[in-house]
Amino acid sequence: MTRFHHLKTIEQRLLWLSHWMIHNANHIRPKTEGIKTGGHQASSASMVSIMSALYFSALRPEDRVAVKPHASPVFHAMQYLIGQQTLEKMQNFRGLNGVQSYPSRTKDIDDVDFSTGSVGLGVAITSFASLVQDYIHAKRWGNDIPLGRMVALVGDAELDEGNIYECLQEGWKNDLRNAWWIIDYNRQSLDGVVREGLFKRVEKIFEAFGWDVVRIKYGHLQRAAFKEPGGETLRDWIDNCPNQLYSALTFMGGAAWRDRLMDSLGDQGDVTRLIEGRSDDELAELMENLGGNCVHTMAETFDAIDHDRPVCFLAYTIKGWGTPIAGHKDNHGGLMNPTQMAAWQKLMGVPQGQEWDRFATVEDPDTLRDFLATVPFFAKGPRRYSDDVLDVPTIEIATDREISTQMGFGKILDDLSKGDSALAARIVTTSPDVTGTTNLGPWVNRRKLFARAEQQDTFINEKIPSTAKWEFTPQGQHIELGIAEMNLFLLLAAAGLSHSLFGKRLIPIGTVYDPFVARGLDALNYACYQDARFMIVGTPSGITLAPEGGAHQSIGTPLIGMSQDGLAAFEPAFVDELAVIMQWSFEYLQRSGEGDPDERTWLRDETGGSVYLRLSTNPIEQPGKRVDDDFRQGAIDGAYWLRKPGPNCEVVIAYQGVVAPEAIRAAGIIAEGRRDVAVLAVTSADRLNAGWTAAQRARARGNPAARSHVETLLGGLSRDCKLVTVIDGHPATLAWLGSVIGHQTVSLGVEHFGQTGTIADLYRHFGIDAHGIVEKVNGLTHGRPISPPRSL
Repeated sequence: MTRFHHLKTIEQRLLWLSHWMIHNANHIRPKTEGIKTGGHQASSASMVSIMSALYFSALRPEDRVAVKPHASPVFHAMQYLIGQQTLEKMQNFRGLNGVQSYPSRTKDIDDVDFSTGSVGLGVAITSFASLVQDYIHAKRWGNDIPLGRMVALVGDAELDEGNIYECLQEGWKNDLRNAWWIIDYNRQSLDGVVREGLFKRVEKIFEAFGWDVVRIKYGHLQRAAFKEPGGETLRDWIDNCPNQLYSALTFMGGAAWRDRLMDSLGDQGDVTRLIEGRSDDELAELMENLGGNCVHTMAETFDAIDHDRPVCFLAYTIKGWGTPIAGHKDNHGGLMNPTQMAAWQKLMGVPQGQEWDRFATVEDPDTLRDFLATVPFFAKGPRRYSDDVLDVPTIEIATDREISTQMGFGKILDDLSKGDSALAARIVTTSPDVTGTTNLGPWVNRRKLFARAEQQDTFINEKIPSTAKWEFTPQGQHIELGIAEMNLFLLLAAAGLSHSLFGKRLIPIGTVYDPFVARGLDALNYACYQDARFMIVGTPSGITLAPEGGAHQSIGTPLIGMSQDGLAAFEPAFVDELAVIMQWSFEYLQRSGEGDPDERTWLRDETGGSVYLRLSTNPIEQPGKRVDDDFRQGAIDGAYWLRKPGPNCEVVIAYQGVVAPEAIRAAGIIAEGRRDVAVLAVTSADRLNAGWTAAQRARARGNPAARSHVETLLGGLSRDCKLVTVIDGHPATLAWLGSVIGHQTVSLGVEHFGQTGTIADLYRHFGIDAHGIVEKVNGLTHGRPISPPRSL
């Protein structure tokens, strides 16, 4: 049997299995809720031929694929067909512990390369994965990896997403190669049919950025018909037929095709004979044989690519191809009803009771099994790799002068850049045009920028003085991006998966202006969802960036850090805290263990994750050298006592981040009139809160001894003790501390857009200066006011 015969058999098997899986979930599996399970049968059907030709003919093990979200059922059916997915999970599609609605690296057991689901992001990450592959291949420690193609299966409506076009620009700047985007051009989206002529403009965009565009419009049946007498006339009619009409005729079937074609082209001799020489079923098969629905044509098209330039394949398809709902404008979320499915099952030749049989309808199962065993892409089994854990050198920093955490971050990286540690060799930094202003400059000057070809710094060559040395080299360790935060997080996602995708570990560090974390939030969430490992540094933060005004002052980012799964968020006030946190973070990024939570904190630190540092540009006085274990461990766990409470503690001031001097100053003022005032230094509200909620769950499940770090810290305080929390960010970040034991609490912070001014002006305006803190304490203690000195 020929390869094309096997591909056609596989195509039909995937079409059936994917649709039966969806039908089972919606119409057969018992339900307890009155809503449909869904599954996008029509969007899956349009991809079956493309995926059959791609996976079972074109791909090699080093290639990586991001599957269109709505083609998830076809992907799972394919994995089931080759034995890498279980029947139990297929039967539980979109159920708890079943195969996922959209391909997921972390939640599916089959071989998912890139998670998809948030439209457009799975497309764009393939470009950055290609860039990361080139980065690794250029290094002495990584030039043994085989270069694969990074492939995206793209729904045509996904091209409405702006992040795709941002990605195209970045790809052009970085000489993108080994990228394939295969567009399922079915011309139907959720709410309608794609506008006529749109893709002529889309093609021009791809060509402008250096992509080859391959249009795959006609299948092999159509191409053969075009060679018959009258065929040229039929092709002209197809080319001029509006998208909506083509879809409508597809849904109505062969008789409707015949009537419309005869009305338009009849009585023209040759073309009439071409139409009348086919039955209604044959005519419908011919008209629906677009290039993207022809596995033969798709395989030949992929075979013809013999270069590494980026390629955009525009594959014309019919949404719902091969099913009773093909072409209908409402079929995006539509499902075949039981009557339609029963008729289609008979048409597909699947016997009753053999619906889940992988090789039902296959004439010679043994021959097909032999073919599947030789398919290159699957020959080595699942392609999840790993790499050795890198030793983390000791990180220290001088604390004998005023310094900001942003400056401390730059100094730590600069010190690493001077050394020859394995960790430093694997660090790759990146930034969206804010490299210098986020203190990455010294690192870049020493470790240089990455490019596949050497590029000299013209300023150096022309002997023009500059603090920045922009030398590009294949050995460079910084990737400079344009001003697009989505691209930043997509690059961090791709680099943060390098150990799994390519078997070579990277330590990605990205810097961004903290308020613009929100501009890339969808991509940040996407990166964390697939367990990419990276460090993101948001700086400068808060209204402390006073002269820049409200547009550049972040308020809600501490809450983003707390709420984002897979991301440990820290906001140190002092650089010794930062040094401790960064040393811990470099190890944390590399962890991939499993097991029970640490019963000291109830945090699942053994699983690892990514890290977010919220830093500031404001230099503050440092506390001097600190070496005690309580400080070091507390900085990692989320908090420690900067000023410990006594047995009669009346007030605790808990702060996070750069407002530390205001909290410390307020405590000193209050202490003049009270016996006992404590100061709690919070370095991570995120980790404190996560440990607290985890300990509560443990107690609810029968472990009464479970105590989190924050419960241990606050547990010795009297219930009458008052808490005042303060942060240069949203006050809700720390407001929950009062619920831990039940202390009366007032939370200070920033709830509204900032404005221009000095730091002192803005702190006073928002009530987070020492005077504002003292005032709130006075309000809590009812009649025992503490008057600040005049100098305040």
